[in-house]
Amino acid sequence: MTTDPNPQKPFTPKFKREDANDMIPIGLVRGMFALALASLGLAAYASVTDRERAAIPAPAPVVQTWTISLVGNDAQAVTVLDANGEMLADMAHGGFVTVIQNGLMTMRRRHGIDPALPLQIVQFENGRLAAIDPLTDYRVELTQFGRDNQAAFERLLNIQ
Repeated sequence: MTTDPNPQKPFTPKFKREDANDMIPIGLVRGMFALALASLGLAAYASVTDRERAAIPAPAPVVQTWTISLVGNDAQAVTVLDANGEMLADMAHGGFVTVIQNGLMTMRRRHGIDPALPLQIVQFENGRLAAIDPLTDYRVELTQFGRDNQAAFERLLNIQ
């Protein structure tokens, strides 16, 4: 008869250590739940009282608008077409342009709209650049993602 070479008991996870101390202090657990409930309460209060939104950019006059289509080819590749259907760019690694295209595709799929339909890029007088979908409420303030990401769209549209 052979004997078991590993005579230890199999591991069973426990909620408490053998010295009966909690792994996470109960005060920390209560604090986490209190923070979650306070956040939920503040969000509900703002929604019920129709509180004005706070983090919206200041309104400014529109300087110029471009109509483009973003067609995703795979997880990274994107083709950018102008309003006439002519290719502005065909990027194997679109970077930030692909991020915007993926967000637009998700929003349009949610609303049952063709993701290849045109999108508007709007330049405002104060220098902001925004991607606005006229078919859904999708709006991305491109300026808020940093100068390099905004520059990706400026290069596509030849904005000086």
